[in-house]
Formats: sequence, C-alpha cells, structure tokens
Amino acid sequence: MQAPHFTFLFITLIILDFGIRTWLNIRQIRHISKHALTVPEEFADCISLKSHQRAARYSLERLRLSQIEVFYDVLILLAFTILGGINWLFRAFSLDTEPSLIKSLVFIIVVQILLSALSLPFSIYKTFRLEQKYGFNRMTAGLFVKDTATNLLLSLVLGSILLIAILYLMQTTELWWLWAWLVVLGFMAVMMYIAPTWLMPLFNKFTPLEEGDVKNKIEHLAKRCDFELSGLFVMDSSKRSSHGNAFFTGFGKNRRIVFFDTLLNKLKASEIEAIMAHELGHFKHKHIIKRLATMVIGSFIFFAVLGYVSDKSWFYGGLGVTLPEHSAYHALTLVLFALVLPTFTFWLTPVNSRLSRRDEFEADAFAAKHSDANNLISALVKLYDDNASTLTPDPVFSAYYDSHPPATIRIQHLKGLKGAGV
Repeated sequence: MQAPHFTFLFITLIILDFGIRTWLNIRQIRHISKHALTVPEEFADCISLKSHQRAARYSLERLRLSQIEVFYDVLILLAFTILGGINWLFRAFSLDTEPSLIKSLVFIIVVQILLSALSLPFSIYKTFRLEQKYGFNRMTAGLFVKDTATNLLLSLVLGSILLIAILYLMQTTELWWLWAWLVVLGFMAVMMYIAPTWLMPLFNKFTPLEEGDVKNKIEHLAKRCDFELSGLFVMDSSKRSSHGNAFFTGFGKNRRIVFFDTLLNKLKASEIEAIMAHELGHFKHKHIIKRLATMVIGSFIFFAVLGYVSDKSWFYGGLGVTLPEHSAYHALTLVLFALVLPTFTFWLTPVNSRLSRRDEFEADAFAAKHSDANNLISALVKLYDDNASTLTPDPVFSAYYDSHPPATIRIQHLKGLKGAGV
C-alpha cells in the first residue's frame, strides 16, 4: 500500500464513522421525541408521564452534546494526524535526530495530557451543567479537580511503567509485539487483582455491608447458587452522583461485590437480591471468562497488527508524518496507532453490543430462576426511572450501541420467563 492510498482509506473511514454516528444520533433524537408524549404500556402503571418526559429531555440533551463531541473528536484526530500535529510534536522533542527512551516516554505522556486536556471541557459540562440540571451531580468543584488530578497521576505512574517496558522491547527484540502482548496481559492481571484494595479506595470509601435483611438475602442467595463470597461492600458513590448501581470487582481472594450507597437507598432488600442474582448469572454462565478470553484474543490481534504496520512507511506517510532517518521512532508508532485504532474498530460496536445483550438475557433468566422475577422487574423499573433512562430508544440505535436490551423488550422477556415458570 502507498501512503496516499492509506490517507484516502483513513479519511474515508472517518467520514463514514462520522456519518453513521450522526445518522444514528438523528434517528435516536427523532424516535425519543416522537414517543415523549406517551408512557409505554409496560410502564404506564409505575412511571409517570412527567418522569418519562424528563427522561426524554435528559436523553435528548445528552445526544445533542454527543453529536457536538463527535464532530470535535474528528477535528482533533485530523489535527493530530493529517494536519501534522504529531509530526510537529515529534520534532519538537528532537526525536527525529536524538531519540532516547526517556524522551520517547515524555513525548507519549505529553500527547496523552494534551488529549485529556482537550476532552476536559466536555467532562466539565456534562458534570456541572447536564448532570446538575437533572439532579444527578453531587460532585463539588474541589472533588472534580481531585479526581481528575488523581486519575492523571495514576495513569502517568502506572502507564509509564508499562510504556517503558514496551518501548524497551521495541528497541531490543525482534518479536517485540509478541513479548509486549504478554507483558500487557500480565500487567492487566496484576491491576485487576490490586484494583479493589489499592486503587479504587483512592477515589471512594468502601465499608463492609452492615448486618441486616440485605446481607442475609445476598448470603442465602450465594449459598443457593453455590457461589463463594469474598466480601460485601458499600461504596460512597453518593458524593459524586445520585445514579445507582452494583458490580463485581477483582478475582480470586480479592473478588468482592460492591453496592452503590444510592442503590441501597432506592431498592428493597428483595429487589437488591434479584439484582445480585442477575450478576451471579454472569458468573455462572462464565460471561466474565468469555469476555476476558475475547479481550486476550483482541489484544493479540492489536499487537500483531501494530507489529505489522510498525515498519511500513505508508502507515506514517499516510497519517501526515515524515519518518526520521533512524529506526528508533517507536513512540511515534504507539501514538499514531492508538489515535487511529478507534476509526477502524468502530464497526465492531454492533457485534460487541449484540453479544453483550445476549449475555444480559441469560443473566436475567438465571435471576428469574434463583429469585423472584417480579422483584427484578420492579428493581429495573425503579432504576430506569431514577436514572432517567429512555424507555423508547430507536431500534437501530439500540442495536448498534446498547450493551443491555431496551427497557420494554427486557421487561417483556422477564414477564415471559415468569409466565413460563422459569
């Protein structure tokens, strides 16, 4: 392939990416607007028209902001690639004439900081304008600054360790991409293990779930499902948002179930039990293992492709970069590949979404079998209402993006399970 051909391919994919995203957003906006005046029949008895219309307004504002962000991201991508931003930065660090491991690392860090800074206005607007407007935000400006700084510092420290290892392998080994893949897998395994006890507490406080009806029901559920609990914890999510959730984290001895404190305040014990039965369904159907296996395979493909294009002049020339005379331009390889990868993988989104929705249906069936389906239905309805989730997504938009089944279809599925005596 020649550089002009790759440039043409890249720009074509950017245009198609932007066009598809815009078309899907327009479909979603029109569909939600069209159905904003009537609550779907499945929810007519439990969600008011006022709440339904509030959810519609919230969804529409998020979509319109998303459309602006899509256009903004395209401009940033073009500025860093075709228009020469990365090429200029590479030379500003003298990496075209005096390459070194440390300078390469600093170059990557600066690019990451610039990208983070450029995305910051949208993060601020979402938190203090959009989420605030609809009563979800509870984060102060001070906490926002603290979270942002902690995130950045943590990313720099942990990321630098990983990047130094990868850059060193790129400089010293022939099959560096294979060894880099193995290093990344090991690094991710360590992060998954230490995150619950070392990293997550940097942002939130985790306290053991108090004795009571909720804890008793969860423990009995785990015993019925032959699931060994490693710990039940409550996270103080209410200091940042009123959205409710629960999740599993870690693995082995560090595996734990974490409840948002907002969730415990919104749902009854029997409803929380049903939500946990759904989460246990993911484990029993080995969805977590399957996703990890997919991640391992996907990361292998990622590094194999990275290794293939790393010495192809058309890859760099097609993205507006002039290669130096020396061969130590590994930082350039990593930055460019990371920048353009989403443009090439966007088309996998509906496949991932479909697989995820399939898993959700299986987990719902497990929950209906090991708890009361009515409790899961009532819990989901409350969460849809409290989180201002749209009840009327466009079918095409939902099929492309949504990792969970649309509210109406999911509730109908659960009622079907209940009727079938599952």
